[in-house]
Amino acid sequence: MNDKITISQKLQIFYVSKEETNCPLIIEIIKISKKLKEKSILKKDSDAVFSLGFGKRMIINGIVKDFSNIKREELLEVVDFDPIKNNLLLIGPAEPRIETSLHWMIHHARDDVNFVVQIKKTNLINKIKDVDVTDKYPIGSLENTKEVLKALRTNKKVIIKNNGLLIVGRNTADIEKQIKDIFGV
Repeated sequence: MNDKITISQKLQIFYVSKEETNCPLIIEIIKISKKLKEKSILKKDSDAVFSLGFGKRMIINGIVKDFSNIKREELLEVVDFDPIKNNLLLIGPAEPRIETSLHWMIHHARDDVNFVVQIKKTNLINKIKDVDVTDKYPIGSLENTKEVLKALRTNKKVIIKNNGLLIVGRNTADIEKQIKDIFGV
């Protein structure tokens, strides 16, 4: 719930429409979240952020109550983001998460990234080896985004201290392979 206070202080949010997004790629986010729930990577009290880029837009989840049963009203379509003015243009009924700007910037900075998964388990930091850790700047800040993008130059995963593990990939299969390599499931 602190995300709402922080995001409203950092971003100006504008809705093109509060209706649910009709993007056909939503099914990919639903599939990967269900798989992570089935494999017990996401537990009942876990939190995660999934984003999928398409064209110049992005689908991302808001706050989700149950990852084994994500609903359309918990997803947003991000039409545009201006990092200088901190304006976010959305379609969907959900409130955006603080990580929305980071995911947008990753999708638009890297042509080889179409899917971003952020598993917000802070206890992952000690268990995963050979991954860059970012910890200097607060999440949602432009400085944090630059730090994450720099870490992603040489790796497809990065740990954001106090905000979990972020994995990038070209598609669902790429993300699933990385999750298998990391968690062994």
